[in-house]
Amino acid sequence: MMTFNTVLIAGLGLMGGSMAKTIKARTNCRVLGWNRTRETAERAKSDGDIDAVAGEALFGEADLIIIGLYPQATVDWLLDAMPKLKKGCVVVDMVGVKRFMVDRLEQAALDNGVHFVGGHPMAGREFSGFDYAISTLFDGASMIFVPTKSSDEQVLQSLESYFMSLGFGQTVRCTAEQHDRMIAFTSQLAHVVSSAYIKSPEADQHNGYSAGSYRDLTRVAKLNENMWSELFLCNAEALATEIDEIIGHLDEYRRVIRAGDRDTLTALLRDGRERKERIG
Repeated sequence: MMTFNTVLIAGLGLMGGSMAKTIKARTNCRVLGWNRTRETAERAKSDGDIDAVAGEALFGEADLIIIGLYPQATVDWLLDAMPKLKKGCVVVDMVGVKRFMVDRLEQAALDNGVHFVGGHPMAGREFSGFDYAISTLFDGASMIFVPTKSSDEQVLQSLESYFMSLGFGQTVRCTAEQHDRMIAFTSQLAHVVSSAYIKSPEADQHNGYSAGSYRDLTRVAKLNENMWSELFLCNAEALATEIDEIIGHLDEYRRVIRAGDRDTLTALLRDGRERKERIG
């Protein structure tokens, strides 16, 4: 098993900041922090969430690098940083798309002698930025790992053990393609539907008429549009396929409701209930 004594967090927003806080709270690792806005990194150091602000001179000291930047920013940062990393360093991104990342970083990792593993912690909040970072964000969450040609079994096992020690509830391995198909359904589609749902003219009058179902369906409409638009476009085909799928099902409901066909409507609702009961 590999030992990660020094961890560098690149990008101290909600995810990276929460990762830094979690590692500081639950391990004895030395935590370095890099952020595009240095003021945020200085604040994290002042708050005790990192041990040092990481300039390029410290990049080579990291055993593990975890990156919490947008997709293209992650690629750009890593392609620039990789020649400065020590051989055998492990790099994990936290971007919510994986084929985009692997296509652009796998060969560079091989060329520079570092281990790149695609990562995606299945956790978040409807807020962004370091101000909302918390050390319990990942408690019980699933951590997805996407192996690449630059990683091996020892690296994967070491990462799985390390992330479980941070409070994650489980780890999952999959291909980049499987990840992107599933995330299009479980995460990205939900954000698209929530954003579309809240645009009804009736939404302006919801006060006094809404309860749990409204709150559940609209919660993730409060999103970071700059980040999510980039994620959606990096996974455009898989997401568009899921949008087509839900439009088809919504059209079924619309047709039978307008036709007053209670038997078919009841069957559609029963099928939805039974599916939910079966899959959890």
